Amino acid sequence: MKHGRIQWKVTVLSVLLVQISILAGLSSAESYTEIYDLRHWTHPTYTRIVIDIGEVREYEYHELSSPDRIYVDVFQARLNPILEERVNQIGHEYLDQIRIAQRTPSTVRVVIDVKMSLIKRTHVFHLPDPFRIVIDIYPVDPILNSTKEKNEEKEASPKPAVPAQDGYSLVRQLGLGIQRIVIDPGHGGKDPGCIGSNGLLEKDIVLDVCHRLKKLMTSNSDVEVILTRETDIFLPPENRTVVANQKKADLFISVHVNSHPDKKHSGIETFFLNFSQDPSVNRIAARENATSTKSISMMKDILEKLAKNSKIVESKELATLIQNKLAEKLAKKYSRVRNLGVKGGPFWVLIGGEMPSVLVEISHLSNSLEGGRLKTPQYRQEIAQGIYEGIIAYKQSLGKG
Repeated sequence: MKHGRIQWKVTVLSVLLVQISILAGLSSAESYTEIYDLRHWTHPTYTRIVIDIGEVREYEYHELSSPDRIYVDVFQARLNPILEERVNQIGHEYLDQIRIAQRTPSTVRVVIDVKMSLIKRTHVFHLPDPFRIVIDIYPVDPILNSTKEKNEEKEASPKPAVPAQDGYSLVRQLGLGIQRIVIDPGHGGKDPGCIGSNGLLEKDIVLDVCHRLKKLMTSNSDVEVILTRETDIFLPPENRTVVANQKKADLFISVHVNSHPDKKHSGIETFFLNFSQDPSVNRIAARENATSTKSISMMKDILEKLAKNSKIVESKELATLIQNKLAEKLAKKYSRVRNLGVKGGPFWVLIGGEMPSVLVEISHLSNSLEGGRLKTPQYRQEIAQGIYEGIIAYKQSLGKG
């Protein structure tokens, strides 16, 4: 790589992408798509940055010096509000930070602040289905990766898992860990879920909370996070764990808002998959399962899946840690927070999952106090933080940091 006082290099990939865009029916100048996530990982020999885009779009890649930076312009695109003016601090010798912003009404720019003298090469390419742009940055010497990180790696030693409430499951005996989580914002599309007296819809609340949770996980841990839905689309409840199985997720967490005929009823509760004789649990299950497309003829298969659920121990442990951390987090800032505990229940959204799976009912939209709180970004952020802390506590209980 050559460097000068004000040198720049441009890689234009327009010819190929214009052809793809035409084939995809995207030739209209009025057609915009959404950039809905910006992710990054640091490996021992390089850093990878991924720009997640709703549909195929043209883009340009540039390298500049004085100041040293790399940037990518994505055309005919708009930024999801969650990503507005996001800055990801990296802190490596060769890569300082990543910024994303809406540069013009039709162009999104991702800027990577680097030190060119410490970079050996970069590799930029795109992947289809879903369309995303990948930027790989290779340092001159991998040893230049943060000394602090290296020291932390040396100091970190494997720890044995601690027993769950019901003892050492096979997961803990085998020393298994967590690399990928699927987070499921409940309902969506034609299925609004609960509807509050203030016009709030469950599907909108949980989507916002799940985006906040994903941001916390990707920013503060080495766990990959996938949402079953990024936007307001409908997915049958029984298809949610199918997504998790296909993605080979290690955990599945479905987020919902509760409702109760008694408007005074409030609180948060977390469920794992199991049989239940509790009328209150069965009422919630009936409501959450209302959009299932399955028929009575499948009862035998359903009962077999419930009976063969080998993840009950770990699902119960995950549910307990999330419930406790969430209740503690909310109680620190809000009054009259009710911890309704952890319960087993026959929820379609949990059936068939090949990993520990839980359903979190974050508050009651039917209750005026909690319904008002659910309307505020601050309350939703506290909920996301509480669930995040529960996931991290579960991860640590496996002896995996």
